[in-house]
Amino acid sequence: MFSGAQMSLYPMTDDFVPVILGALSALDPYRDRFRIETDDLSTLLVGPPGELFPAMRDLFVAAAGTGRHTVLSATVSRGCPGEPDADICTPAEGFTVLGSLEERVAQSLAAVGAARETGRRVAAQFSYYPLGAGRHMDEIYACIDFLKASGVFGRSKNFCTRLDGDAGPVFETLAQAFLRFAPAEAHLALDLTVSANSPSAAARP
Repeated sequence: MFSGAQMSLYPMTDDFVPVILGALSALDPYRDRFRIETDDLSTLLVGPPGELFPAMRDLFVAAAGTGRHTVLSATVSRGCPGEPDADICTPAEGFTVLGSLEERVAQSLAAVGAARETGRRVAAQFSYYPLGAGRHMDEIYACIDFLKASGVFGRSKNFCTRLDGDAGPVFETLAQAFLRFAPAEAHLALDLTVSANSPSAAARP
């Protein structure tokens, strides 16, 4: 399997350089398990699928903790047939998509319910694409059922779903959508935008 994320961090401040470089240090605990490459466009994470969203959560919370309006844009993928298998991407023991759709919804809700809160409120929108999976609409509809019951569901939008809440449950909800709602061998892609400290959100009634 190959799993990873290309992500870009955008702090809305003149002193964006120390915000970005400081936030990248939040990835240090993951460096023994990930291949991490940063250039002038994005940071690549390649590693176990179950740890991608915790790593992105920690990076984003570190940047948003400055109080500046901060946006994370990411494309996350697992099982891409155009990428070579990589030992570093070996899933943690027990990573399989098992059980009926109803069981997987219940398992995902339990994981979100146990998620640690960070104290940082975020908004996210994402689109989810299970590719090469038979009956893929069944997976999508089950994922939607899970999202609506997750406690962080905001609303359905054109082409995407909005989530609102603490970064811990929000990123765990994204992780469960990524991990459980497509066969383990399927190619799955997820397009993600996360925002915190937005002046637009503060101005809403």
